[in-house]
Amino acid sequence: MKIKRFVAPDMRQAMRQVRDEQGPDAVILSTRRLDDGIEIIAALDYDEALVREAGFAHDAPAAKATVAPVQDDRAAQRAARIDQARAATAAAVERAARADAAVHSNAPQRHASAALAESVADVVRAATASPGNDAAVNGMRAEINDLREMLQVQLSALSWNHMEREQPLRARVLRELTRLGIDADVARALCAELPSAMTSDQARYLPLGLISRNVRITGRNFDTVGGGITALVGTTGVGKTTTIAKLAARAVLRHGAANVALISTDQYRVGAGAQLERYGRLLGVRVFNAHDATSLRNVLLQLRGRHTVLVDTAGLAGNDPKLQEQFDTLRAMADLRVCLVLAANMQSQAIDGAIRAYAPLAPQSAILTKLDEAPLIGGAISAVIRHRLPLDYTTDGQRVPEDIASADARKLVLLAAQRVKQRNDEPDHAILAERFGLSASVPV
Repeated sequence: MKIKRFVAPDMRQAMRQVRDEQGPDAVILSTRRLDDGIEIIAALDYDEALVREAGFAHDAPAAKATVAPVQDDRAAQRAARIDQARAATAAAVERAARADAAVHSNAPQRHASAALAESVADVVRAATASPGNDAAVNGMRAEINDLREMLQVQLSALSWNHMEREQPLRARVLRELTRLGIDADVARALCAELPSAMTSDQARYLPLGLISRNVRITGRNFDTVGGGITALVGTTGVGKTTTIAKLAARAVLRHGAANVALISTDQYRVGAGAQLERYGRLLGVRVFNAHDATSLRNVLLQLRGRHTVLVDTAGLAGNDPKLQEQFDTLRAMADLRVCLVLAANMQSQAIDGAIRAYAPLAPQSAILTKLDEAPLIGGAISAVIRHRLPLDYTTDGQRVPEDIASADARKLVLLAAQRVKQRNDEPDHAILAERFGLSASVPV
């Protein structure tokens, strides 16, 4: 049996060191918090009898051999509870090791999961019985949190390994969706739609079809668009003004400049109105300014006969106090269509946050911009699928009006697949275990 000590800044990195050096068959003997991070003692070719003789189960973190004299009954009870928690922690480590060995000896996965859950439960019960103001108990709680994290990481890895053995095609699909940049929750939902018995070819192509089917499209295009009043909203830098210029140029080509008008409500960004006016002069379209609900209503009354009216709004973050003023202004308008502009090169969490921030406006659709600047577009696709937000158009450059197209789910998915081929990288095993390991423990 080969035993080695690993030290890392946190539990996740320590577990990764263990896996990289000793492989998935390594058994965790002990874990301990140090001044410079987390210490893990792991063994390869685990032998429980040798571990008992060496006393690892009691050394990590074991009770000290001597205890200071007891001053009163309360101190004695507190010391007893600390010892109880430490003993429970040591027992939990030993049970986790036995669970790991059981899984790798082809024992049922649910037995391993039950053993790990029992370990955490014992330690938590011991900790909650101790007073929170005692420094030693607080230290024990930190050790318990480390142990819980270690068990979660270990259980995720075991569950993911189990899926790869028992459901290799499902694991392959999850791996490919991760390569595309699809978020974990959306990937799991897509996998749930796959047939229980599928071939290797189906595992290769069906996920792309499922993504395409779940991306909602409004069907608006430049030939059949009905015009009307459309306000483009979104955070700073997503390309609202440039997108409005592209839409206005398309409308001018089909309906003439006299039937198109632009409105700027951006009173916060320096030069915002000047940029839109520049586009207006180039297109021969008049640009109006509105700073509140009353002025916007008056401008719209003047433009009742226009076929297409596009409203440019200020780019505001979700936590900006001015956002509510913008909501109040747009809500006061009847027959106003709200379209949320999202940049594909933003992180998935940022796109998701923008959708949530502008949810009070109930946007009827979205425009996905900057496809040419996004190394992966899976995050943007995940966000529109998660929120069931239909797409009007996509843009992929700065040229006006060439770099805009009606949204097409199939083309979007093919573009996502092409970007993955250009990168040619594989997701790390630890990342896959973290994303899908715990969900993989559900029996087939």
